[in-house]
Amino acid sequence: MDIVLMSKRELNRLDVLARLDGDRLTVLAAAGLMNVTPRQTYRLLSRYREGGASAIANQRRGRPSNNRLSDEVRDHAIALVRQLYPDFGPTLAAEKLEECHDLKVSRETLRNWMRQAGIWVSRAERKRIQQPRYRREHVGELVQIDGSEHRWFEDRAAPCTLLVFVDDATSRLMELRFVASESTFAYFEALKAYLGRHGKPVAFYSDKHSIFRVSNENAVSGNGMTQFGRALSELNIEILCANTSQAKGRVERAHHTLQDRLVKELRLAGISTIEAANAFLLGFVAHYNARFAKPPAHDKDLHRLLDPRQDLDQILCWREQRKVSHQLVVNYNQMKLTLQSQGLAVRLRGKVVEIYDFPDGRLEVRWKGRSLPYTAFDKLQRVSHAAIVENKRLGEILAWIKERQDSQSRFNTVPKGPRRSSQKSGLMKNRTLRMNEASNSAPKSSRRRRRRSDTMVGAAPSPVP
Repeated sequence: MDIVLMSKRELNRLDVLARLDGDRLTVLAAAGLMNVTPRQTYRLLSRYREGGASAIANQRRGRPSNNRLSDEVRDHAIALVRQLYPDFGPTLAAEKLEECHDLKVSRETLRNWMRQAGIWVSRAERKRIQQPRYRREHVGELVQIDGSEHRWFEDRAAPCTLLVFVDDATSRLMELRFVASESTFAYFEALKAYLGRHGKPVAFYSDKHSIFRVSNENAVSGNGMTQFGRALSELNIEILCANTSQAKGRVERAHHTLQDRLVKELRLAGISTIEAANAFLLGFVAHYNARFAKPPAHDKDLHRLLDPRQDLDQILCWREQRKVSHQLVVNYNQMKLTLQSQGLAVRLRGKVVEIYDFPDGRLEVRWKGRSLPYTAFDKLQRVSHAAIVENKRLGEILAWIKERQDSQSRFNTVPKGPRRSSQKSGLMKNRTLRMNEASNSAPKSSRRRRRRSDTMVGAAPSPVP
């Protein structure tokens, strides 16, 4: 017994033709029901009487299309993609086949070919399933950290970033801090407050932001450690980076809750500044933890006390090494730091000194822990157009640029280091302003230029007849 596959439209036609063959319908009525002409109705009725129900089914069902590309073209396209474009998507691969090989294939056709050949896997098939994991058993064993950029003050102020520290064992908010943007100095200040309030945890769990992880692991220069990682290493705290955002789901879910509840609480309190919001967070955190925190599996707290011999101000700062030139000059962040030619500095030609850049804007040059006096000379008053700006800092940088352009329309001043904008007033923050004020206060010449047309030109006297 043969099985005939039919569509819903063909089944409806079969019923109409059966009634037409039994004289229960007229030709015009059957044509109207099937939405065809009367001539086509006679053709279908003839096929039905000769071949039965199977004659009404589409005769091309299961056969290749007349417009399909040949197998030679398919094999040639797949060979080119496999050899030259194995990691290309179907859209880009179809463009390259047409541009470079004069082989025009639609992207959907190529997508099916690549999928059948095992070269292309759809995004739904590539999606990894994140298995849930159990919470850590002790408070302070793992603390998830992340920043959430959002319009926390709605239309009352510009967007800013909230740094969130969440304990993995209890989902308790350990530290909240509003900052202008996510930066190393912002995390330094938040970490200092966290350590003073809770102590040192075993490990932090973060994303792959450049603050926590060196993007190029094979870089020749550097020690493969960021400034934040170096500070945690000195404090004997581990830093772990999650491979996906779902892996640090505790802090990600806290972001969603805070973006709903905290925004409304700030609106009810009439708060529209970062300073006032940070003062408000103390009471909000206590209420939040009482509402949402979970009890830990074990009561033991794994936070450790700070070593009194360690100075957090010396650890939580930006430190880089620089070589002293024969002119006793140290180059740092587009600045020339000239050491005073007396005492210890005279013997440091060719030596490597260490630059201490503090969050409050102070800058120190040290040799084996001893601070060296210096004078600073700024080589540039603006950033090059190719300055590197982190994605999460872009909003703050654009706001800073607009503010500077509005105040000084003649200049296009852009900060060299995006991380400097998170510092307080100091040498690194106000150097451009001081140089602009000095240039504006310089006396201007009162000499007035005259146009050539203003110059008096005397003609020669005409000869006397």
